[in-house]
Amino acid sequence: MTTSDDAFQDHYPENVAQCYGCGRLNEHGHRIRTCWDGDETVTRFRPEPYHTSVPGFAYGGLIASLIDCHSTGSAAAAMYRQAGRDMDSQPPFRFVTGSLHVDFLKPTPLECELELRGQIKEIKGRKVVVTTSVLADGVVTARGEVVAVQMPDSFGS
Repeated sequence: MTTSDDAFQDHYPENVAQCYGCGRLNEHGHRIRTCWDGDETVTRFRPEPYHTSVPGFAYGGLIASLIDCHSTGSAAAAMYRQAGRDMDSQPPFRFVTGSLHVDFLKPTPLECELELRGQIKEIKGRKVVVTTSVLADGVVTARGEVVAVQMPDSFGS
């Protein structure tokens, strides 16, 4: 049963919980945790010094990967919400990235917790479009759009 404190990623079956960005079973990954906040989704992440591009600022690939995994997790949660189902119900809704577009608006500092905020733009069949903003101390430093595509049951088999 899903509780309000659960992250979407807490409900991923073990066979899809190894993702570098969002897999709880990947000890070397980001292990992001995404939750609903009203109609938006939110993830908080604190970059480490090794995420540096130039001193004091985060590597753009980190920002892109955070947007990617935040958005695919948000897509799954949106499908469950639309279907009126709990996130631990079967069959699972799991998504992969069909496309990822990121606009880097300002350098993202390393010394603060980042907040990612997602909005569901569209749900159409097996596709969910999610827009995600990255905020550092309340300032938007990057925006992304992900077209997330529902994984077929046979994916990874």
